[in-house]
Amino acid sequence: MSISWGYSPKIEKFIPLAEFPADQYLIIAKQAIENLGWSLSHISETGLIAYTPISFQSYSEEISIRIHGNFAVVKSECVGIQMLFNDYGKNDLNLEKFFHEFEYVEFHLKDVWEESLSKFHQFIATQDDLYFEKAPLATKNKIKNVLFLFFPQKGYTVTPILVLVNIFYYIALVFFSIVYLRYQFVRNGSSYDPDFIEALKKIALNFGVNQRNLVLGGEYWRLISYQFIHGSKSHLFFNMYALVYLGLMIENKLGWKKYLFIYLMSGICGGLVSLIFHQEGVMMGASGAIMGLYGAFLALLITKTFEPKATKALLVSTLIVSLLVLINGAFGKRVDNSAHIGGFVSGFIFTYLLNYKWDKTFEVKTWARYAVSVLLFLMFFSGVLHFSPKYGTEEYRKLRDTFNGNMGSLNGIMNLKISLPKDVKLASIKEDGIIPTERNLVVIKQMQALTLRPEDALERDEKIKLSKASHRAVMLMYRDIKADSTYRYSRQTSTALAQVFEILYKPD
Repeated sequence: MSISWGYSPKIEKFIPLAEFPADQYLIIAKQAIENLGWSLSHISETGLIAYTPISFQSYSEEISIRIHGNFAVVKSECVGIQMLFNDYGKNDLNLEKFFHEFEYVEFHLKDVWEESLSKFHQFIATQDDLYFEKAPLATKNKIKNVLFLFFPQKGYTVTPILVLVNIFYYIALVFFSIVYLRYQFVRNGSSYDPDFIEALKKIALNFGVNQRNLVLGGEYWRLISYQFIHGSKSHLFFNMYALVYLGLMIENKLGWKKYLFIYLMSGICGGLVSLIFHQEGVMMGASGAIMGLYGAFLALLITKTFEPKATKALLVSTLIVSLLVLINGAFGKRVDNSAHIGGFVSGFIFTYLLNYKWDKTFEVKTWARYAVSVLLFLMFFSGVLHFSPKYGTEEYRKLRDTFNGNMGSLNGIMNLKISLPKDVKLASIKEDGIIPTERNLVVIKQMQALTLRPEDALERDEKIKLSKASHRAVMLMYRDIKADSTYRYSRQTSTALAQVFEILYKPD
C-alpha cells in the first residue's frame, strides 16, 4: 500500500485509452463506482466525480475521472485536512478497488454496449459539462506545486495575500527582536539585562498584540493587527496551513470581498470575546479569523452551496477539524479558545447573513446584507466595550509588591531586645515601622483608585485593613517605648499587634 504525502494528499493514474472509446470508459467507470457503493456526484461527457463512504478510517475522498484527449486521468484525493500530511494509504487503496471492479464490469457489459451507450448519451445531454470548474476541489486542482499557494489567481485571490502578510509580519517581528538582542549584547556584554524580557514584550505590544486594557483604552486597531502576529514558527505554520485549505475551498464560493469581510470581522469578534475572558496578558494569532472561516464553511454547507453528495463529505470533515481545534483549545496551554469560539460563531452568522437566500421571490440586496452584518457587529462591539471594565490588574500587582515589601520591613522591629538603648529602639521603630507603614497608606490610596477584578478587590480590602492596623500598632509601640524604656508594650499596643498578626495569618 502506497502512502501519499503532501498538502492535499492524492494519487493520479494516467490511463491511455488508445482505441477504447471515452464514452464506454465512463460507462464502465460509472457502474464500477456504483458497485463499490461510492456516491456518484456528477457525470458528463468529459468525466465524472464520486465520493467514498464516510467511516472511522476516512471522512471521504473525492474520486474523479477526467477525459483528456486520448487519456483518462483517474484520481483519488482527500477532501478535508489530513493530520500528519498523509493519506494513510487511503487513496492508493481506492484506486486499487476501482481498477479491480473496472475489469469485472467491463467483462459483464460487453454484450449490452448498445443499450448502455444509448442511455448514457441521453443522460449526459442534460448534464452541465462545466461542473468540473465549480466542484469543491476545483480550485485545489489548479495548484500545481507549493509555490502556487502564494500567488493570487482566479477564485484564490485574497488568501495568498493574507498568507504573505502573516509571514512578512512574523519575519519583521523576529528581525526587530534579533536586532534588539544584539544591541543588548553590545551594550551589556555577556551580562544579563533583567529588563530584556520586558523590552521584548514592548516590541510585541508595539507590533499590535491584543491586550484588554489597551483596547478598552481606545487602541481598537489592535483587534485587526493581532490577527497577523504569531509567537512561533509552528504557530504560524499550522494557522497558514488551515487558512490555505479554507481559502481553496470557500473563497471561490463567497467571492473575495465577502471572504475578506468575514475573515477580518471574525478575527475582530474573536478578539472581543477574548477580551471578555482574559483580564490580563496578550493575545495573538490568526486562529480566531481562521475559525471564522470554518464557521463560514459550515454555513455554506448547510445552505446547500455545494452539490449534495459533496456536502456530506465536506460537512463531516469540517465538523471534525473544528471540534479538534476547540477540544485542543479547551485542554491546551496558552491556547485562546475564547477567540476560537467567538470567531467560529461570528463567521457562521456573517456568512449566513451575506449568502443565504430566504425567499426565491424576494431578493435581498447585497448592500442591505452588509448593512445588517455591520449593524450587528457594532452592537456587539459597543456591548463589549460598555460592559467590560478596564481593570488595573498590572498596576495593582506592582502596588501590591511595593506594599508587601514595606510590610517586610516590620520584621526588624517585632523582636527588639529590651537591653537596647531607648534611642536605638525608637530609631528602629521609626525607620522600619512608621515610615514603611505611612508609605503603605499612600499605596492603599493608589490601589483604591483602581478598578479591579473581584478577587483582586477582596485582596485589596485585606490590604486596607492591614495597612491601618500595622500603622496604628507601630505608632503605639513608639509611644510606649518613648514613655518608658524598661516596659516594652502596653495592653493597647499588644492588642493592636495581635490584630496585625490575625490579619496576616488569617486562614484562606
